[in-house]
Amino acid sequence: MLSINVTLIIPFLVAAFLPFLAKKKLPFHIGWLVLAVPIFLFMIIASYIPSVAKGETYLQTIDWIPSYGIHFTTYLDGLSMIMGLLITGIGSLVILYSIYYLSAKESLHTFYVYLLLFMSAMLGVVFSENLFVLYVFWELTSISSFLLIAFWYHRKGSRNGAQKAFLITVSGGFSMLTGFIMLYSMTASASIREIITSIDQYAGHPLFVPALVLILIGAFTKSAQFPFHIWLPDAMEAPTPVSAYLHSATMVKAGIYLVARFTPIFGGEALWFWLVSCVGLITMFWGSFRAIRQTDLKALLAFSTVSQLGLIMSLLGLGSIAYHLGVQEESVLFTLATFAALFHLMNHSTFKGALFMIVGIVDHQLGTRDIRRLGGLMSFMPVSFTVALAGSFSMAGLPPFNGFLSKEMFFTSVLNIHQLDLYSLDTWGFLFPIIAWIGSILTFVYCMIFVFKTFTGTYQAKKLEHEAHEAPIGMLIAPVILAILVIGIFFFPNIIGEYLITPAMNSVFPTFTPTLDLSQDISPWHGWTMEIGMTVGVVILGTLLYIFFQKWKGVYSLFSQKWSFNTLYDSLLENSEALSKTLTKFYMTGYLRDYLVYILLFLVVVTGGIFFYTDAFSFDMSGDAPIQVYEWIVVLVMTIAGISILFAKSRVTAILLNSVLGYMVAILFVVFRAPDLALTQLVVETISTVLFLLCYYFLPEWKKEKTERKTKITNMLISFSVGSLFILVALAVNSENLFATISRYFEGAYELTGGKNIVNVILGDFRAFDTMLEVVVLFIAGIGVYSLIKRSAVKGEEKLEDQ
Repeated sequence: MLSINVTLIIPFLVAAFLPFLAKKKLPFHIGWLVLAVPIFLFMIIASYIPSVAKGETYLQTIDWIPSYGIHFTTYLDGLSMIMGLLITGIGSLVILYSIYYLSAKESLHTFYVYLLLFMSAMLGVVFSENLFVLYVFWELTSISSFLLIAFWYHRKGSRNGAQKAFLITVSGGFSMLTGFIMLYSMTASASIREIITSIDQYAGHPLFVPALVLILIGAFTKSAQFPFHIWLPDAMEAPTPVSAYLHSATMVKAGIYLVARFTPIFGGEALWFWLVSCVGLITMFWGSFRAIRQTDLKALLAFSTVSQLGLIMSLLGLGSIAYHLGVQEESVLFTLATFAALFHLMNHSTFKGALFMIVGIVDHQLGTRDIRRLGGLMSFMPVSFTVALAGSFSMAGLPPFNGFLSKEMFFTSVLNIHQLDLYSLDTWGFLFPIIAWIGSILTFVYCMIFVFKTFTGTYQAKKLEHEAHEAPIGMLIAPVILAILVIGIFFFPNIIGEYLITPAMNSVFPTFTPTLDLSQDISPWHGWTMEIGMTVGVVILGTLLYIFFQKWKGVYSLFSQKWSFNTLYDSLLENSEALSKTLTKFYMTGYLRDYLVYILLFLVVVTGGIFFYTDAFSFDMSGDAPIQVYEWIVVLVMTIAGISILFAKSRVTAILLNSVLGYMVAILFVVFRAPDLALTQLVVETISTVLFLLCYYFLPEWKKEKTERKTKITNMLISFSVGSLFILVALAVNSENLFATISRYFEGAYELTGGKNIVNVILGDFRAFDTMLEVVVLFIAGIGVYSLIKRSAVKGEEKLEDQ
């Protein structure tokens, strides 16, 4: 079996290779070449299923920054395997779908480069065992998703949606990074496995709770949890294959994965339970409530995704109670919640991926996604209708579809919660099943809207851009496969449970094993239970709400757009832009003098302030050598020349006075026994003077500007402050002996390098890398100049040809 590291590298390599094919006329669609990548990766990961199901894990490490304990470490266990299979499996179907969905006129090479980059980033997130490597891939998913969402950049909605998704998820990523740094500071380890084994001794650490909150913020932003959910609906401006991949199966699941992975670290903390479970339930309710009022099929699915992610998140929160209960028998009731979360994670990917593809088909074939213009499509698009029916009913939690099984487990988990005399659940626990049930009713309603408003009713041909007809077979293959999985998992759930979910459970609960074989607990029928009663109630009340929707839809008018989170986001963005423009106009005046004033004042205030605050200005000149008369004379000449420049009435006079300063510096180098430096200074000063004189010869007559008295005083004060600061710093540094002087190291220059001239040795050997970079900079500048000259020559030839 190939190493897991290979699965991360292959998509990057193919993505780097694709641009070279941009101008090649291939005899086949480039998507077929790209399709081979996720299929191959899926086969690699799937080959580990038997051994991982037996409890084996795989760890590979490549040293990266060993001094800080940062290594490129990949870790394959049950949890990462589920995510890896979803990323590559759904990715394969999405690429197959995109081959028929995207027009050949699109920039397909760019699209697939972005898609493969995102695939690699997601695989990196789920397989990384090091905190900081995980963060690198985490932010790479944000960057690549930004590029994918903005693929149709000529659309304003795509640009705004990409910007919103990027700002929110990257901000959450910074929060998560801060939490990671706190964890590293507490445990002195960046290894997730090592942190899990040692975290008990740090539970009371002052940084433990802040790290918990900051990491959860990162997870909530990525998985579109309330109130960070606002980016997901706007991200639906992306092409449908992107929506099906990023926002139903992969990217939005990254936060879910993070919470599951860190449950062994924070699961025993009450705050973790309350935040994860309550935010999840609120998100589930709010997402389903908002989905009902949508008139765009994609927007409806976007809010339904928010709702379903909230359901999974709440289950992970409920499952974390098992860490408080430990090996007690009743802890199994709550490990079942985690089992349900992982099960619904997979189920959601199947039915939501299929539904997104069906929406793409409807939009592709009819030219609209507006529910108000649709209807009666069942007879024209029977296959699409069948897939939509299976996906919607699975999302609604109806049999015989896989969503029914995990939804029943969800009801079981929320019903068990109020039985505990823990975390004040005996008081507030009754709210969990109520909110879950109401959210499920609303879920049923928007699922009925999706199916029946689109495929039944009156066919409105005049409102459609194209005549209705079924999509090509190639476009239907992917959603049909997902629909088959939706039904197949319902009838054979324990295969998934035994080989995939149970090993993932061992990853979430590595310190103890549940006392029951949860994989055998998946069954469509457990008798007439409370859960079945809740499902029947969902169907009855959901049907009534759907039928009488026109009677109660006025409730949405109570939620004004002025007070929405989108309005808050837009307001913050606009105010930030206005503030930044005001601030920029304040300091970007267009005058070089003002920029120098800002720089020098900052230098004086910050450097001088730190020196004064730390009491670093201390002088001891008792050991200094006496200053000779000729040294005083040189300094006096430099002072007179420097002051005289300010009063020079011609350019030539100013240049000559400036040269006096330079030559006096050369004399000081001679006095201090540095002839090489003196020679270099003389050569540079002579060349500079000649060049200055040559350049100024061609300039117009110099007219001295009239400077206000206030400006002159300001200039004088700043000059005096900067000069005084550097004198004080030099004296303070010279008076301190905290470290051995570095000159002693260079005294052995001949033995170290074989060179007798210490100045040349420092430049050519000790600073060789820096000198090489300087040469590279000059080389790059030369290339730029050559390119400009070449371009000008080409334009000149084109003009001649036109004439």
